[in-house]
Amino acid sequence: MVTGKNTYILAIISSILLIPVSADMANAESVPEWIKNNALWYGQGIISETEFLNAIKFLIENDIIVLENPQEVITQVTEAVILIPNGNFDVTSAGFYTPLNLEIPPDTIVIWANEDSVPHNIQSQDEFGKITDLFNSPPLNTGDRFEFTFEEEGVYNYYCSFHPWRVGLVTVK
Repeated sequence: MVTGKNTYILAIISSILLIPVSADMANAESVPEWIKNNALWYGQGIISETEFLNAIKFLIENDIIVLENPQEVITQVTEAVILIPNGNFDVTSAGFYTPLNLEIPPDTIVIWANEDSVPHNIQSQDEFGKITDLFNSPPLNTGDRFEFTFEEEGVYNYYCSFHPWRVGLVTVK
């Protein structure tokens, strides 16, 4: 199954790479097994984005994958994950967002992953707790993810409108 993360990385790779495709080359047997495993493990979250990109870098450096424009600078996409741990819904539990204050550089994709047994959402707020329209996720069931790219520096507040005592911060600097 192709997930949002898999679709995203495939879009990046296909947009920066020119991989010649012919009838005799367009088959799964022509792709080395270790590449398939790395792509699968990345999609499943078993290996990091850095490990996956290092595998792609190896393929480029050894002319296995040929860049469309060798002078083009390839920028690395940065991702960070905030976990909504099990028990987050309970006002008396210590199930805070992990991390509670995520510090990232600009242009980072932040992914909220719901590991709780109940739905949550992610709603942006200003510093006074007033709802803003910067980002607003749909209800996230157990296992669901929501992502937003933070492009500008600043401190971004968010909370779960289902459980308003659960608040968090993303600090972009």
